[in-house]
Amino acid sequence: MAWVEQVGEHSYRVRYAVDGRVRSVSGFASRREANDYALDLESDRRRGRWIDPAAGRLTVGEWARRWLGTLDLDTRTVENYGHRIGRHIQPRWGVVPLRDITVSAVTIWRNELLGWLAPGTVRGVLTVLSMMLDDAVDERLIAANPVRRRRRRGRRHRGAPPREKIWATPEEVLRVADRATLLGGYGCGLLIVTAGWTGARWGELAGLHRDRVDVRRRRIRIDRDTGCLHEGAHALWLGPPKTQASAREILLPPFLVRLLRDYLATTDGEMVFTSPQGHWLRRSCFDRRVFRPAADGNAHLGNARVRTEPAIPGLTIHGLQHGHKTWMIADGIPEIAQAVRLGHHLDDRVAEIYSHVAPEVERRLLRALERRWKQAVKVVSREGVQTQTPWSQVT
Repeated sequence: MAWVEQVGEHSYRVRYAVDGRVRSVSGFASRREANDYALDLESDRRRGRWIDPAAGRLTVGEWARRWLGTLDLDTRTVENYGHRIGRHIQPRWGVVPLRDITVSAVTIWRNELLGWLAPGTVRGVLTVLSMMLDDAVDERLIAANPVRRRRRRGRRHRGAPPREKIWATPEEVLRVADRATLLGGYGCGLLIVTAGWTGARWGELAGLHRDRVDVRRRRIRIDRDTGCLHEGAHALWLGPPKTQASAREILLPPFLVRLLRDYLATTDGEMVFTSPQGHWLRRSCFDRRVFRPAADGNAHLGNARVRTEPAIPGLTIHGLQHGHKTWMIADGIPEIAQAVRLGHHLDDRVAEIYSHVAPEVERRLLRALERRWKQAVKVVSREGVQTQTPWSQVT
């Protein structure tokens, strides 16, 4: 039951009982306003929609600490969420009670963030805040989530056009691999070639154990339990790949079988691809020291140990997988064969269940990849780039 009490000449509060304790909500300028609020409380109780007004007094910062402790997610994901909270959400909303967050205030904050952050970063920050508030609704701390997807108003608003993904041709992959070899050694170049001609993800290659390279059967195996190297802020560990479909065997074209076989004969490490010191590869380190200068060039840097010209500026490691799919599309490879090779699910799950990759399709795919390799070697060799890689010997 809720009732009204006068606490000043023009000030009223609503008192209510919950869990055997009496609580209050103050700040009403008239008895009528306080009565309406008390009636709303009683109405929400009867309809089963009642939320204790005191629950919303919990600040965003306090809720964030509690919320992070409840997550049962990959370590990297929790670290990413914590980074977004500490860097962006906490400074603006940390001392704000959950109940005081409004749609308009969030919209203004979003526009401020867009003034100095990339749109993708802003979307990620808002996603974390929205998840926090969704769970606050489930905990009955607030009635609704004010951070929800809303239609942007205004005739002139068309939204930003989607950014075109950068992918690489076989010749461009080989140029990046040549530069990566100069920057980080032959293993770095071979990793990029393997990524380009298999479509394997970074974690699948960085976590590839030498025992899972079967040169006799011409394939590599991505294990469902330990087939991916995961990276956190303070640790590296082997775990499952991205999805169940990612646990797969990837057939290798003949040239890549020979490259991997010869390379493994010169190394004795547990993993196929490692740092020059034989350690597991960190993506952030590899990207900064090898991949970015190999793709973007570093001739503008005065202190570069090895100077490289741009090969394909803006290319990402994921872009190698995107390029591999583009090659398969151009070569007329069926969609189911593309999905199986890349570890993807088809949108049509029925078709996925009842479709299979025939051996002749696999042979056609490998012939196309071999043909692309030979052509790329010819083109890049004519450019006269001197590297330490034996590409031209494997044709």
